[in-house]
Amino acid sequence: MNLNNILLNQLKAVSLLGLIMSPSFAGDMSSSDIKANISGKKVVLSTVGLEFPLFYNSNGRVTGDGSSVGLSKFFAPKETGKWWVANNQLCQKFPTWYKGQTFCFTLQLAGPKMLNWRRDDGYTGSAKISG
Repeated sequence: MNLNNILLNQLKAVSLLGLIMSPSFAGDMSSSDIKANISGKKVVLSTVGLEFPLFYNSNGRVTGDGSSVGLSKFFAPKETGKWWVANNQLCQKFPTWYKGQTFCFTLQLAGPKMLNWRRDDGYTGSAKISG
């Protein structure tokens, strides 16, 4: 191989590494990525062996419905709260769930229509995006 081919191969490797490390392929999602991937969609959280659907309306309302997974023993099975994006995090607050406390989530794309999430209190899980 001549020097030009070696340099060209190194440049391709650096470019590929930059593409892999770009925010849309790896790392935490930006505020605009979160809005584009969540607004108007159903997101099904997977945590503690349960799947829990949340509907993120484009008007800033979020509705969670745990009636199909038997959560009515612990709290109201369905509730609507509000959601917003701040500091590259998805935040949400429900009137009674979690005593009205606000929680924010850092999101990472984990594949087509798949997310990994980390709540600001340390809980983690995955989610599927549909709709």
